Amino acid sequence: MIKVKNVSKTFKVYKKDSGFKGAVKGLFKREKDYIEAVKDISFEIKKGEIIGYIGANGAGKSTTIKMMTGVLTPSSGIIEVNGLIPHDNRIENAKHIGVVFGQRTQLWWDLPLEETFSILKEIYNVEDEAFKERYDYLIELLEIEPFIKQPVRTLSLGQRMRADLAASMLHSPEILYLDEPTIGLDVMVKERIRKAIKELNEKFKVTVILTTHDMSDIQEMASRIMIIEKGEIIYDGSKEMINKKFGNNRRLDLKIEDLNEEHMKMMQDFLREQDQSAYVCIEDNALSVTFNQDVLSVSVIISFAMANFKVFDFSLKDQNIEDIVKKLYTGGVS
Repeated sequence: MIKVKNVSKTFKVYKKDSGFKGAVKGLFKREKDYIEAVKDISFEIKKGEIIGYIGANGAGKSTTIKMMTGVLTPSSGIIEVNGLIPHDNRIENAKHIGVVFGQRTQLWWDLPLEETFSILKEIYNVEDEAFKERYDYLIELLEIEPFIKQPVRTLSLGQRMRADLAASMLHSPEILYLDEPTIGLDVMVKERIRKAIKELNEKFKVTVILTTHDMSDIQEMASRIMIIEKGEIIYDGSKEMINKKFGNNRRLDLKIEDLNEEHMKMMQDFLREQDQSAYVCIEDNALSVTFNQDVLSVSVIISFAMANFKVFDFSLKDQNIEDIVKKLYTGGVS
């Protein structure tokens, strides 16, 4: 369904010196610079898959999605979506895709929600009978009826996200691109959104490409995970492999007086005897230790730190996507 072959994207930017002199100089002579956002990536996505496409901020996720939707043109390589080249066939491609961006809406701000849906029906030229059938199904699935007559501007974030998801599916797209669909939502609304996405996938075989920083979204919905870092795909495989490698990992951040590289080396030497997979770095003025809780107890790490360093604070958290990307980029998954 989706084929991406040796695709790269380079952006041309212009340097500008600071201050008034720099502004004046920029009027007459501008120096060019080039940023390679995506570097020779290749992958295929089959019909009906739910892909978790993840990575740290600036890794190249959004650039890839924009090329697949036809918003951006690749600098090199080929992208095919349902046999179409997206950037050459933007209108035709748009008929077959739905897009939901967590930070932006496709809804008309001052119109009642039901009128927005009617406008989208005309934009996508959906036949009356097909529209009514899909409309009724989505209203029930996403529990939209209680606020269907409200202006979009009066909706809560959770209501708007459910409405945006419904709007993206009204024309029966075969592919759904989701960018942070649960960002800022409470637990109950997140669960409702996830349940709806899974049902749409199962009922209509909609292919879903999901970008998110919430590992719970990935765990709940995706069966395959692709991780991009610095414009390169560093992992493409099953969720089970990620879970096996990192599922029981936790992160301990230690605030240490006069923190330096020697503290990190001492902790690395200590952990090497306990857990070969443990990872240590200095981040945000803390000594960060990522470890497998099935192999190594947090109390062992804290005891060592307290005995050897001047620890004045610590925090414990579950593994996040940035940690996983960092570990994969430095060590890889075997």
